[in-house]
Amino acid sequence: MASPARKSKPATIEDLLAIPEEERRHEIIDGELVQKAQPSFTHGRGQARLGARISDPYDRPSGRRGPGGWWIVVDVEIELAPNEIYRPDLVGWRRDRVPEPPKEWPVRIRPDWVCEVLSPNNRSNDRVRKYRKYHRYALPHYWLLDPIDETLTVFRWTEPGYLVALIAERGERVRAEPFEAVELDIDELFGDADEDEPTEG
Repeated sequence: MASPARKSKPATIEDLLAIPEEERRHEIIDGELVQKAQPSFTHGRGQARLGARISDPYDRPSGRRGPGGWWIVVDVEIELAPNEIYRPDLVGWRRDRVPEPPKEWPVRIRPDWVCEVLSPNNRSNDRVRKYRKYHRYALPHYWLLDPIDETLTVFRWTEPGYLVALIAERGERVRAEPFEAVELDIDELFGDADEDEPTEG
């Protein structure tokens, strides 16, 4: 009689560290080591455009040339649990809750905001698996930027599940929580917007 197959041991930080640093573009999701997709041009541009629009007014002490009050970074590993280590495209912490920039690796302080930019072969990870874990660990704000559908979806944490606070598509300008002081031109995130029109006000 054949013995039952052993369940593989959940991946941990040691498995990440075993990957050469120059090749380490991985996450651990539900205990599974998952390689992130290589970013396409549209993925990288959307990430850069959105990061610039949010970082400039917010990634600074409060009251200095904008609302400030946040630490905003890209591609930093966060550990929600020993077998849940993610590398969001954009992530932020409120400075009133986290007065000093996190220095540990991976960062174990729960973020206040995460944005994932969807790629064709990782959509289910961001939309289902990580979505569930971000809710389980009570991340207040979760954004999905989708270069394929050219949409921005903004989720707000509530106890029963994430609430869709906003869905925006090309042709729209929106103010999305928790960064309402900035007007986002969805065309600008996915292409070229009319440079003559103001994007804040």
